[in-house]
Amino acid sequence: MTAQQLVGVVGRGVFPAGHLVVSADDLGFTRGDGVFDATRVVTDRDGRSSVDHLELHLDRFDASITGIGGTLINRRAWQATIDEALEQWTLPGEAVLKIMYSNGQESQHPLGDDLSPTELFTLTQLTEGAVRDRLGVHVAMLSRGMPSDAFHDRPWLLGGVKTLSYAVNVAAKREALRRGAQDVLFTTTDGYCLEAPTSALVCLLDGRLVTTPIEGTGILHSITQRVVFDNAARDGFETDIGLITTDEALGCEGAWFLSSVRGVVPILTLDGHELPQHDNLTARIRQWAGFA
Repeated sequence: MTAQQLVGVVGRGVFPAGHLVVSADDLGFTRGDGVFDATRVVTDRDGRSSVDHLELHLDRFDASITGIGGTLINRRAWQATIDEALEQWTLPGEAVLKIMYSNGQESQHPLGDDLSPTELFTLTQLTEGAVRDRLGVHVAMLSRGMPSDAFHDRPWLLGGVKTLSYAVNVAAKREALRRGAQDVLFTTTDGYCLEAPTSALVCLLDGRLVTTPIEGTGILHSITQRVVFDNAARDGFETDIGLITTDEALGCEGAWFLSSVRGVVPILTLDGHELPQHDNLTARIRQWAGFA
C-alpha cells in the first residue's frame, strides 16, 4: 500500500501528496543549502495525534538553521500549520513529521543577499521497513575519512547540523546493502565510532550505557539518546559519554541505534560479528525512549 502523506507549507496551508511546493532553483535542491528534522507522530483509533518532543525538535531545527546562516523560524506559524495537518491526519498508527527549511530560491536571492526561506514539512505514514528494523539490524562499519576531532573549531564543516545534503549517507546505506548489512556505523580514521546515518549509537560497556560525544566529532545531537539517558539516570542506571573505539564496539555487551522515528534498534551483528542481545534491557530502553 502506498504510504499516505500530507504536505504543509508554512504560511500557505496543508496540501495532499503530489502538490507542487518547491521551485526547481530552490537552494535546498540545487546546493543542499537547507536543513531538516524529523520526529514521530502517533495517532490513536479516534484520530487524535500527538507529536513526540516537538519543542526539542524545533530547538534542534533552529540550531541547524543558524548553522547555515538562516533565519530562525516563527514557531507560532509553524505550530499553526502543523496543527492544521494533524487535524486532517486521522490514520491510526505511527507517522513521520519531517520539517524542512532552505535558504530560498537562488534566482531571486543570490548567495550573500537577504534570503526568503522555503519552509515546509511532510507528514507521512511510517514505513513497514522502519517498524521491522526495531527487531534488530545487521550493521557494517564504514569510515567517514576524518579523525575524531575533525570538526573541532571548524563551524564551516557544519558539524551537528542536520543538513539536506544526505548523499553521503544514502551512498553509505547502499554500500551496507552491498555488503549484506542493513545499516551503517560511521567510524573515524583514528579508530573511533561515530553514529549511523540516521541514528545515535549506544553501547553497553562495563554495565554502563555509553554514547559518542558531540564535541569535535561532528555528530548530531540525538534527542532520543538524551531522553533515554535522562530517564535511565532517574532509574539509577549508569550512563556515560565518551569516545568508543571500534574494538570496544565489537567487544561490547550490547549495542543499539536510537532515533526519533525508528526508536530503539538492537544491533545484531557488527561487520559480521554477533553482538550480545538483551531483551529485558532493550525493553527498558524502549520504555525510557517512549516507544514501549
